[in-house]
Amino acid sequence: MKKLPLILAALVGTAGARASDLPSLWAERVKCAVAVEYVTQTELERRPTIAYGTVIDSEGTIILPSAAIDLRVSPSQMKDFKVYTPGDPEGAPAEYLGRDAFTGWHFVRASASVRGRLLPVTAFCGSGALREAGLAEEVWGIGIRNKDEDFMPYILKSHVALLQSLPQRTAIAQQEVSGPGLPVFDQEGRFMGIGSSSFGQTFLEFTGTERGGTPIMLVNVEESSAFVTAGEVIPYVGRVPKNPFGRPLAWLGAYGLEPMDREVAAFLKLESQSGAVVSEVLEGSPAEKAGLKAHDIILGVDGTPLPRFRPDRVVVDYVERLIAARTPGQTLTLSVLRGSDRMEVKALLEEEPRLVREADRMYFEKIGFTAREFVYGDAIARHSRIGDLKGIVAHLVKPNSPADIAGLRPDDWIKEIDGTEIKGFASAAARLSEIDKDLLRTETVFLVSRGSDTAVLRIKLR
Repeated sequence: MKKLPLILAALVGTAGARASDLPSLWAERVKCAVAVEYVTQTELERRPTIAYGTVIDSEGTIILPSAAIDLRVSPSQMKDFKVYTPGDPEGAPAEYLGRDAFTGWHFVRASASVRGRLLPVTAFCGSGALREAGLAEEVWGIGIRNKDEDFMPYILKSHVALLQSLPQRTAIAQQEVSGPGLPVFDQEGRFMGIGSSSFGQTFLEFTGTERGGTPIMLVNVEESSAFVTAGEVIPYVGRVPKNPFGRPLAWLGAYGLEPMDREVAAFLKLESQSGAVVSEVLEGSPAEKAGLKAHDIILGVDGTPLPRFRPDRVVVDYVERLIAARTPGQTLTLSVLRGSDRMEVKALLEEEPRLVREADRMYFEKIGFTAREFVYGDAIARHSRIGDLKGIVAHLVKPNSPADIAGLRPDDWIKEIDGTEIKGFASAAARLSEIDKDLLRTETVFLVSRGSDTAVLRIKLR
């Protein structure tokens, strides 16, 4: 859904004495908002993406919401980052710094050439403690148009209708109040929060046919009616990643957390708090070493009971954020209910195993696919033992290529090449390179696992 840029004078004419300063407040605070463009370079295409973010310091550091970048994409595939100030059609180079697991933010840093036109949102927090927007309070925020409109900024206004912990403290307004990732302010210009990327308004339309029409659901992804409050932003702006993968990453290994069922909570007389049920304890993980078991109910962390959340599923994100806030080497104490017994489980957090986006990968043109390293997460997804990470994964299969025609599909687990077991990515890449360069070779044979099925694929190369 798109709106035309609004005329400030029309917006503020009836809003009272304080709002008469809105044009001057806007002129400064719009310098906190930027558009960020980057290109995802795959074997088959260059795909541009545009996201919107907020400037957080004088060094030109910008935070983007988690959804701005696909976590399946390796940082090595993201190219040509540029930052655009509102109304600027040219842009300036920028650098991707990485993603922080606790906040979910992606961090980008603008080049020195544009920093003089930026202002950090921290300059508008006011003196003293951060203030949370109150119910029915009027707030305003920034939206930014698309690239073909030179990223022109516009203003959005609304009133706070609800305050809720999800688990981050979130204000939900009556209507759209900012673009996702862009700042929100009160009538005095104090920073109130950042637009959430997960509260796009939905609209129902009906096509104009004689028989009543077909319903069509439209989602407004350019504007949001909710924002994470300043108290959930300002304390964490210093969590700038040390590398593109956001490491170090704390790891517990309690997999598939689920909220405690309400009937179970009532039976256990735990209605006043939330609980997280462990679905699985991963092999070799800190959770397994600490003695955590499947079906254990986590009721507290480090001596503090889990707060009561509604909706129930919020507790899962809350526990995962508590872990992400730690560093490897720290001890996490879990208050656990196992059957009718309460106990304390002390887990020494470790560095998280290599992630899919960190995995080595290589494209083989003649065969027509990209091979990716088989990592810990692949073993978990396939319910395989993780002690010996063998094989490779088909990351991408080029349409109409020999691999595609033979039936290879993305995420297939390739265990053998020409009858030889794959020990690791390096040996597989060397073997596939030989095959790819052999002009006389007519076929290669893969042993492939897909779900519970195993198949032999004969790939005709000529």
